Amino acid sequence: MPRFGDRILGILSLALACALLPVVASAQADYPTRPIRLVIPFGAGGIADVHSRITAAELSKRLGQQVVVENQPAGLGIPAARAVLQAPADGHTLALFANGTATAVSLVKDLGFDPTKDFVPVANLIYFEFVVGVNANSNYRTVADIVAAAKANPGKLNIGTTARGSSSNLAAELLRLTAGINVTVVPYRNPSDLPIALMRQDVDAVLDTYALLKSSVESGAARLVASTGANRSAVFPDLPTVAESGLAGFDVTSWNAVFARADTPGPIVEKLNREIRAIQADPEIKQRLLQLGLQAYSGPPEELGNRLKSDIAKWAKVIDQAGIEKR
Repeated sequence: MPRFGDRILGILSLALACALLPVVASAQADYPTRPIRLVIPFGAGGIADVHSRITAAELSKRLGQQVVVENQPAGLGIPAARAVLQAPADGHTLALFANGTATAVSLVKDLGFDPTKDFVPVANLIYFEFVVGVNANSNYRTVADIVAAAKANPGKLNIGTTARGSSSNLAAELLRLTAGINVTVVPYRNPSDLPIALMRQDVDAVLDTYALLKSSVESGAARLVASTGANRSAVFPDLPTVAESGLAGFDVTSWNAVFARADTPGPIVEKLNREIRAIQADPEIKQRLLQLGLQAYSGPPEELGNRLKSDIAKWAKVIDQAGIEKR
């Protein structure tokens, strides 16, 4: 039987908790009370930086507090994620995760965190497909042409991508595995070297973002032959998908999204999700992002969380089959 003193202590604890409830609720209702940091694992000037700043500017207007984009482009996004985990779980420090976060789980021996347990999904920002491009003078008009040439000349064709283990690099590895072809996937440390390699015909094709090839395509030096999504892109409605080119089921769609610490109060997550979804649904914002080759989209947090988990499983298999060692 509880002692009298223990009962009194329990009653006082309960009373204190009840007294604090209005304070906590008020703090959440007043959110945000100071500027918000959005920590992104990419450098300034890149596509992720540009679209993050577009969202941050609009979110600042809606929330009445400045949303500041903080660039931490290093180590597969690990330092950026850890910086968010070291901040209070009050919604004032947010993380930008990308498809690369899902691949990092299988690429790094010890991330130091679990993106599915230590973070809570807030809202997706954009989706984008990669594209397959060739030199304008190339005889390849479709992915089927590239596959046929690779099968006729095993080991002779090269596909250029950005750095080994990057999303575009893994997409090319998935293309190789799905088509069952013997080609060399060539990773370039500096993304700007890819269009040059294509112009010099150092590689037979490039699989990467449209932003990387945009200038070459617009100048007529390069030609797009396919996009990598499950369905045709809103950016390139006339461009066939890799799946339409004979590789049924092929789907590589990358994404960037906002996450917060897992113990961030639900009402704060809900508020952020609501405001970000309104921004991404704005026709003007959609058009601005389409011009960058990006599709604005934001759904419920649960959808984003499921996408992260499914992509972790998907790319773990590709990394294993491609024989890419953990760092």
